Formats: sequence, C-alpha cells, structure tokens
Amino acid sequence: MINETTIYLLVFLASCFIFFFSGELVVKSLIKIAKYLGWKEFVVSFLVMAFVGSLPNLFVGISSALHGIPELSFGDVIGGNVVDLTLSIALAAIFAKNGIPAKSKTVHNTLFFTIIAAILPILLIGDGVLSRIDGILLILFFFLYVAWLFSKKERFTKICEDENTITQSFKASFNGVFKVILSIVLFIIAAEGIVRSASYFAITFNLPIALIGIFIVGLGNCVPEIFFAISSARKGVDWMILGDLMGTIVAPATLVLGIVSLINPIVITDFSPFFLARIFTFLAIFLFFIFIKNDSKISKKEAAILLMVYIAFILSEIFIRR
Repeated sequence: MINETTIYLLVFLASCFIFFFSGELVVKSLIKIAKYLGWKEFVVSFLVMAFVGSLPNLFVGISSALHGIPELSFGDVIGGNVVDLTLSIALAAIFAKNGIPAKSKTVHNTLFFTIIAAILPILLIGDGVLSRIDGILLILFFFLYVAWLFSKKERFTKICEDENTITQSFKASFNGVFKVILSIVLFIIAAEGIVRSASYFAITFNLPIALIGIFIVGLGNCVPEIFFAISSARKGVDWMILGDLMGTIVAPATLVLGIVSLINPIVITDFSPFFLARIFTFLAIFLFFIFIKNDSKISKKEAAILLMVYIAFILSEIFIRR
C-alpha cells in the first residue's frame, strides 16, 4: 500500500511537471498576443502572470482568512517576495544567454513601483495589524500602478499594414488566448497540488503557521513564475522575464494582501518568524535596485550573488529554528 507521504510526494512532483509544461505553453501564447495587439511583452507578461502567479497566493489567503489564520497568507507573500527577488531572477539570468537586460524606461519606472509594493505591507503592519483600511490602501496602490501602466497609448498601439496580416494575426492571437486560458487552468490545478503537498510536509515537521507560509508555501507558490522565467530566458524573450517577476511581486503584496485583510485583518503578535524574512527582503530589494541601475541588466555574476542571498536565507531560517 502507498502511504500518505508517498502520495503527497508524487502530487508535488507531478505539479512541478505541469508547471514546466504550462510555462512553455504560456510563453509562446503571450508572444502571439503581444504581436497582434502591439503591446510590449513586458506589459502582457505583467498583466497575465501577475494574476496567474498570484492565484495560488489568493486561494491560500482567502482560505487562511476564512479559517482565522490570515498570518499564513502574510508569510506566504513575504516569503514569496524573497524567492522572486533572488532565486527566480537568478535562475532566469543564468539560463539567459547574456543575463536579463533592463534598459527599457518602462522597466526602470516599474522598478520603483515594485520596491514600494514589496515594502508597503511590511511598513503598514509595523503596528502589529494589517487592518481593513490598510487593505484598501494596498488595493488602491495596485490599481494605481495598473492605471499608470496603461496611461500612455503609444505603448500599446500597432499599425497593421494589410488585411491578410490582420486576419492571420487575429487567428494566431485567438489561439494564443485559448492556450493562455488553458495554461491558467493548469497553473491553478498544479498550484493547489504544490500548496497542499508543501503544507502537509510542513505540518509533519510541526513548524509554526507563519513559518510554513514563509518557508514552504511561499516557495511553492513561486514555482509558476520560476518556470515561466526560465522558459522565457531559454527562448530569449528577455522583455517578459522582468514583467513576470515584477508583476508577481506587486500583485500578491498589494491586491492579495489587501483582499485578505478586508476579509480578516491580519494580526501579528509574534514577529520572530518574520524577522529574517524582513531582513532578506530589504537586502534583496537593495541588490535588485543596484544591479538594474548600475548597468541596466542582471548579469550572470549578479545572478550568482542573488542565488547566494537565497541560500543564505534558507540556511539562516534552518539554523535559527534548531
């Protein structure tokens, strides 16, 4: 007979495979949509992957809020931000031929929104509570950023030269939309498998609920964007990498936590599980900012530094819990 632990391990591995397949599928589809609409891949990947990547966070957040443990969601988002700013970017830069370029003005302007979004929940919960008013502020910040992203029409306008090109592009675009929807469904299914299996293994080790969110659920929920970033890097679709990763930082930190706190205000009585996560969040944000502003790209050497920061984060969490 197969025991419960083996079943959860198989679910975890199967979910990882589905994420990889879906990542390959969604990259091709988003390129088709971007070409037809005349949108930059950065914007398309942000809007789609921001929601796709935050769906697991949203499901965990709503469930934890309804069960009276919204701090699990807060840990999930904070832990996920550390993963996205270190491991996800590092792996994408390593798989890319010449690192991840970031010369676009949109990328540089988005960088400031990303930094504010990552820091804002940490600042708002400084009094021990992420209240419903705080939640409204977070949601408003998210929609402020989306409004800014669409504020300049020239980012999205494309002039097509003939009708045949329009027809063929429309068919390819429609097919791409269908594949994106299919990928979203697969992401949702696989994310549920990742979260359930990760939570099961965390509980067997009797870890605090907040640490489960930071250390395991946060990593599990970042699997979609990690595979998406690697797939984009391997295909040389450089614009999509930063759009994806910035989107999956902004959306959970603002929209998801905002919704969760509206359902059930997040009260943190013990900040010890978040101590290291907050330190490494600020360190990762600082390095990410310096690397992009320094030479407008994330090089392989800089990726190695970010990877070491993530490893240090993992080892520090393990060491402090011994």
